[in-house]
Amino acid sequence: MPVSGRSFERYGGNTTCIEVVTAGSDILILDAGTGIRELGNRLLHEKRTHIHLLLTHFHWDHIQGFPFFKPAYQKNVRIDVYGTPCQGKDLRSCLEDVVAPPHFPIPPSALKADIHYHPIPSKAFQIGEIAISTIPLNHPNSGIGYKIEDAGKSFVFLTDNELKHDYPAGSAYPSYVDFTQNADLLIHDAEYMPDEYPEKKGWGHSTVEDAVLLAQEASVRQLGLYHHNQDRTDADVDALVGYAQNLSAVPCFGVRQGMEISL
Repeated sequence: MPVSGRSFERYGGNTTCIEVVTAGSDILILDAGTGIRELGNRLLHEKRTHIHLLLTHFHWDHIQGFPFFKPAYQKNVRIDVYGTPCQGKDLRSCLEDVVAPPHFPIPPSALKADIHYHPIPSKAFQIGEIAISTIPLNHPNSGIGYKIEDAGKSFVFLTDNELKHDYPAGSAYPSYVDFTQNADLLIHDAEYMPDEYPEKKGWGHSTVEDAVLLAQEASVRQLGLYHHNQDRTDADVDALVGYAQNLSAVPCFGVRQGMEISL
């Protein structure tokens, strides 16, 4: 859930949303957490009229910002939405349920943008010149991780992924090593310190140790530690990052709100 206050000023309090700007200036958005509100305001200011939204799954913290994404209400904007159906519903219904009573006062008919829904058909697809690969996540109710390859660079995004717990629709650990191999940047779930994990096993999130191990075994160039717990203050995240840096031969950092990374 989003948080605010002085204890969260450096890493920020929005829920999951990452913008990817490709070499050709295409805009890809990963997840629609509360961070998508500010991003949408900026995209309107920049007069962006074509947006690709890639969803990992439909848990609340990954979609709760969508009703406040202003480009979705503009007639001159096209939005291509990618993801997998959830709980027996099609992709469109899964997302539009967020913008409908009783969850929201404005109905889906208010979404005036030209929205196209693309259920992900396979493990790999293209968006123009951009190569997208996917992998099932180890998470309750399932989910998908993404690898984005463009202009000779690769970025892997594995949020909400419990590396050391098996899920029927998930993936085995060696599959994540193969999927992530030699990535220029890996952003991975590192919600728990080792002593916190035993009581949270099966909740769908990894320890910082497991995220570091994956980064090392996959020989990635840098690791972003992600999905900070809502009760973890800036000082607590600093401690988690410091612990990871002492473990890791791979450069690693805590992902923070507003951070920009160039590859």
